[in-house]
Amino acid sequence: MVNKKLIRDLLNESACSHNKTKKSSCDKPKPGATSGGCAFEGSQIALFPYADVIHLVHSPATCIGASWETRQTLTSHKGENNTFTGYTTDVNTNDVIFGGNKKLEDSINYLVEHKNPKAIFVYETCVTAMIGDDMDNVCARMEEKHGIPIVVIHSPGFVGGKNLGSRLGGESVLHQLIGTREPKEIHPYGINLIGEYNVTGDMWQYTPILEKIGIKIVSTLAGDGRVENIQMAHRAKLNVIVCAKSLVTLCRKMQEKYQIPYISISFYGKRDTSNAIRSIVNAFGDKELIQRAEEVIAQEEAKLEKALIPYRKMLEGKKAILNTGGNKSWSIASALQDIGLNVVATSVKKATLEDKEIASKYVDILMTNPGAEQAKLIDEHNVDILLAGGRSLYTAIKKKVAFVDVNQEKKISYGAYNGLINLAKDVCHSVNNKVFKVVGTPEPWSKLSK
Repeated sequence: MVNKKLIRDLLNESACSHNKTKKSSCDKPKPGATSGGCAFEGSQIALFPYADVIHLVHSPATCIGASWETRQTLTSHKGENNTFTGYTTDVNTNDVIFGGNKKLEDSINYLVEHKNPKAIFVYETCVTAMIGDDMDNVCARMEEKHGIPIVVIHSPGFVGGKNLGSRLGGESVLHQLIGTREPKEIHPYGINLIGEYNVTGDMWQYTPILEKIGIKIVSTLAGDGRVENIQMAHRAKLNVIVCAKSLVTLCRKMQEKYQIPYISISFYGKRDTSNAIRSIVNAFGDKELIQRAEEVIAQEEAKLEKALIPYRKMLEGKKAILNTGGNKSWSIASALQDIGLNVVATSVKKATLEDKEIASKYVDILMTNPGAEQAKLIDEHNVDILLAGGRSLYTAIKKKVAFVDVNQEKKISYGAYNGLINLAKDVCHSVNNKVFKVVGTPEPWSKLSK
């Protein structure tokens, strides 16, 4: 059942930067405003990368069909990757009338018998929330019966957007998983990566560097994650918010309950990657650790600078516009500047107040309505390339400028030092691709028909 008090508390998160200046809480959902990005989708995005978990959606089949596997959340899990297949209880009209508890129970029994998962995450959606299925009771009984964690995520789409859904996913993990298992040993420099989904392997670009310095990744939420590790997250010494500011609530509550401090960083671009590493080691305050970090940073930056020389020559004088969301509005901008691009404008439509403040330090023009602004800015500033999500490709075609997809649908990692080289390659290939100048022109034979 949806907890109305919890929803109010999550919308009025004290650790959100806007609450220092804004009298009211986070904006409440408006009718129709959650279409295309509801709370259910947000909770899935936050928890989906756990490949050793069965993700069971208690809903009509249409709910799962709209959102399943929308990101390349890579995993090194050696067993079966359970994110490839969507599971739903397929609630129908009879279940709406008579209740779907029995169907949920039968589904869990079937999955345990045939799939042998480490845990099952059960998602509540609009329909099952409205008919009042007692999912907590069913899942508690099934957990006791089968001896594995069965986590309920109360995230019906009508309560709000993706941001709130991510918070609800974090709440479920905090109260039902974290602290339920103890590690064999506690590492003095153990961290949890929060809001890192390992899209196209971004996480794998920087975790080897952290391990080389002496940092241990205790758990992740949820990129390349394991349910056993997140159960032991309470024994880490630091929480590191990598991307999703929505999960600041989880970090604040872990600080209050387990005395684990948290920091927020970005691993896009040379400057931000180096600053992120420094922020992590400085949080521990160990002089030897800090010295090791500086040595590794110097080595990695030297290799990177050498690799970027030919790309910077090709991109000299080129101008770009960035249209993405969240902390990428400034972190990708920083990365683009690191490879030699002049970033004319960035979109802050989906950014938090804190993200907007940081973005203003990197870029002069902040677009609040990019759909209407980006085409005009391309003309005004003679922009060479647009970096955005797939929907903006048509703007690039219309304006005959190069295009690179930098949203979650991207096919290659742009994270950390090596990812910056990948970004430089893709931008150079795109800028020098003649197809963007040709694709918007009329076909030659159209003139013959006149």
